[in-house]
Amino acid sequence: MNKNLTTGNPQKVLWAFCLPMFGSILFQQLYNIADSFVAGRFIGENALAAVGNSYNITLIFIAFAFGCNMGCSVIVSQLFGAGDYARMKTSVYTTLIASAILCALLMLAGFLSCGTLLRLMKTQAEIMPDSMLYLNIYILGLPFLFFYNIATGIFSALGDSKTPFFFLAFSSTANILVDILFVKTFGMGISGVAWATFLCQGVSCVCSILLILKRLSKMKVNAKIPAFSWDLFRKISTIAIPSILQQSFISVGNMMVQGCINSFGVSVAAGYSAAVKLNNLVITSFTTLGNGVSNFSAQNIGAGAYIRVKEGFQAGLKLVWTLCVPICLLYLFLGKYLLLFFMDQSSVTALHTGQQFLWILSPFYFIVSAKLVSDGVLRGAGAMAQFMTATFTDLILRVILAFLFSGILGSAVGIWLSWPVGWCIGTAVSLLFYRRGYWMKSKPGSR
Repeated sequence: MNKNLTTGNPQKVLWAFCLPMFGSILFQQLYNIADSFVAGRFIGENALAAVGNSYNITLIFIAFAFGCNMGCSVIVSQLFGAGDYARMKTSVYTTLIASAILCALLMLAGFLSCGTLLRLMKTQAEIMPDSMLYLNIYILGLPFLFFYNIATGIFSALGDSKTPFFFLAFSSTANILVDILFVKTFGMGISGVAWATFLCQGVSCVCSILLILKRLSKMKVNAKIPAFSWDLFRKISTIAIPSILQQSFISVGNMMVQGCINSFGVSVAAGYSAAVKLNNLVITSFTTLGNGVSNFSAQNIGAGAYIRVKEGFQAGLKLVWTLCVPICLLYLFLGKYLLLFFMDQSSVTALHTGQQFLWILSPFYFIVSAKLVSDGVLRGAGAMAQFMTATFTDLILRVILAFLFSGILGSAVGIWLSWPVGWCIGTAVSLLFYRRGYWMKSKPGSR
C-alpha cells in the first residue's frame, strides 16, 4: 500500500514507516548470519572463515545493488511527493534497464577477478577453495540481488515499508531451513550454503518485481510513458554513483583490513567473521533506518515541506538511540553466547577475538547511528558531496588506523580500536553539514 509521508505527525509517520524497515533488515541479515551459522556449526572453523572472507567481496556487489536502490528510491520519492506519476514510472523503468546492463558487466568482472581479490586479501590456502566456490555461486545470483534491492527501494519510495518486510520474513526463514537441509541432510558443504541463498533470494526477487509492476499499472496517467529517459537516468545516477562509490570504497577498505586480520591466523579471522556479522546486523539496520529518513526527507523536499525534514531528523535520532540501548547491553554482557551460535567452546581464540571486537565497538553505536540519520537527510536531499565527504573521512581513517594501531600494539585489538575513532570523526563531519543546512540547497528530482 502506497503512503504519503508529507502529512501527519512527523515522528509517528517516520516511526511507523521505519520500524517495518528495521524488521526487514533483521531478516535480510539472517541470510548472512544463517550462512555463517551453518558453516561454523555443521562444517567447521575453516568454512566459517571462508564465508567471512568471501563476504568482504560480496559487499562490493551489494554496493552496486544498494546504489541502484538509492538512486531510484530518492528520485521516485521526490516525484511521488510532487505527484508527478508519469515521470515516476519512467524513472522505475529506466533504473531496471540500466541496472540489468550493469549487473551483466559485474557478473563478468566477478568471475574473472574474484580469485585475484582473494589472493590480495592474503586468503589462507586451506580456505581458498571454499571461498572461491562460495563466490562463484554467489555471482550467479547477482541478478536476483540487484532487482530485489531495486524493488525494495521502490516500495520504500512509495511509502510502503511493510511489503518488503513480509517478503524478507518468508525468504530469510526459508533460507535457514534450506541451508540446514542442503548442508546437514544432503552433505553439500559450502556449496549448499551458497545455493540456499541463491534459491531463496531468487524467489523473493521474482515475486517483488511482479508486485511492483502490478502496483505501477494501477497508477493511471494520461500521457504515454517512455521506457527510458536520459534526463532521469542522469538524475538517478547523481544519487546512485556516489552511493555506489561510498559502499564500494567501504568494501575495498574492509578487504584491506581483512588482509591485516588474516595475518593473525585462521582463528582470529574466524572470530572476526562471527563478530562482524553481529556488528553488521546493527550497522546495516541503522543504515536502513537512515534510508527511511532519506525517503521521508525526499518526499517532503519534493513537496517543499522543509520543516518536516528537521522534525524527521529529530524523530530519527530518537528511534536509533532507543534501539541502541538494548543492543549495547546485549553485546556487552551476552556477546559470548551470541558468538557461540557460530562456533563451539573449543574455538577459544576465535571466541575471545569476537568478544573483544564487540566490547570495543558496541558502546559507540550511539555515535555512528547519529551519523547514519544525518547521512539519510543529506542523501534524501541529493547533497551527495557532503554525504561522500563524511563517509570517506570515516572510512579512510579506519583503514589507516587499523594498520597503524595493529602495528603499534602487535595484535588485532589495534584494528578494532580504529572503528570508534573513524565513527566519531565521521559523525562530527556529517552533523556539521546537516547543521549548516546543505540539505536545503539541492533538489535532484526537480524539473
